[in-house]
Amino acid sequence: MTERIIDISDGPARLSVRYSQIIIEQDGESHSVPSSELVALIVSHPAVTYTHAVLSSICAGGGAFVLCDEKRLPTGMLLPIQANYVQAERLSVQTKASLPKKKQIWKQLIQAKISAQGRLLITRNGKDMGLMQIAKRVRSGDPHNLEAQASRRYWPALFGRVFQRDPFREDQNRLLNYGYAILRAMTARSICAVGLHPSLGVHHHNRYDPFCLAEDVMEPFRPLIDGTVAGIVDEKGSNVPLNKETKAHLISAIVSKRFELDEEERSLFDVMARVSSSLLAVFKGDRCKLLLPEL
Repeated sequence: MTERIIDISDGPARLSVRYSQIIIEQDGESHSVPSSELVALIVSHPAVTYTHAVLSSICAGGGAFVLCDEKRLPTGMLLPIQANYVQAERLSVQTKASLPKKKQIWKQLIQAKISAQGRLLITRNGKDMGLMQIAKRVRSGDPHNLEAQASRRYWPALFGRVFQRDPFREDQNRLLNYGYAILRAMTARSICAVGLHPSLGVHHHNRYDPFCLAEDVMEPFRPLIDGTVAGIVDEKGSNVPLNKETKAHLISAIVSKRFELDEEERSLFDVMARVSSSLLAVFKGDRCKLLLPEL
């Protein structure tokens, strides 16, 4: 089955449902997509109209609906809540997870993230700036905040000494925000699919953030977005606009990326599902380690 991410940002459109297909009418043309194939539908243009049936059909198919503001950056997300028939039982397992177990999960996620950052720097610059050694020193719960120490080496090596990771800056930060938002939607979708709740994080705790667990689980995958944005900046500069072309580039990088996992090449959608399943198994005590690919 094809898994799709669709971004509607370049003009008015009308969405409707017919025979479990999402119908997209735009510029006098009509296109249909099976709702079961939609991983995420991203609506960025203010003149896009849709019905209750559209939202319900996307959620019933297990997809996410992402809303964007006037700057075309994601501001809200609608997720399925009936994706798993034993959700109540699994929520109970999640809420009863011990603090030491959560700290062990966070250690694995941060080790994988820092290692992925190091591998990205080796690919681009020929050296990892010591990140691979930092990853090995991460302890349960990352009490010395080695994630932050790694970031202080990582961002200047990736984008130059003047770069600051600030979501409100009008430079390549906009592209990072957009790519992370897609990643967050995919991660939250896979978490919901295994019956876990995306707001109950193992490390991130924010009463105003409904996707704390998604923020945790997506950490090792952020370098995938970082590397794609770095390639765009190499070609077009740090002030490259967040337009249809750059969005398509980011979405293509996510959709086309393949990972080696269990001796097979798998898509990011498949990998996310397996990582979320392994997280559930760790919560239940069926395994100790998350299933994480080498990024």
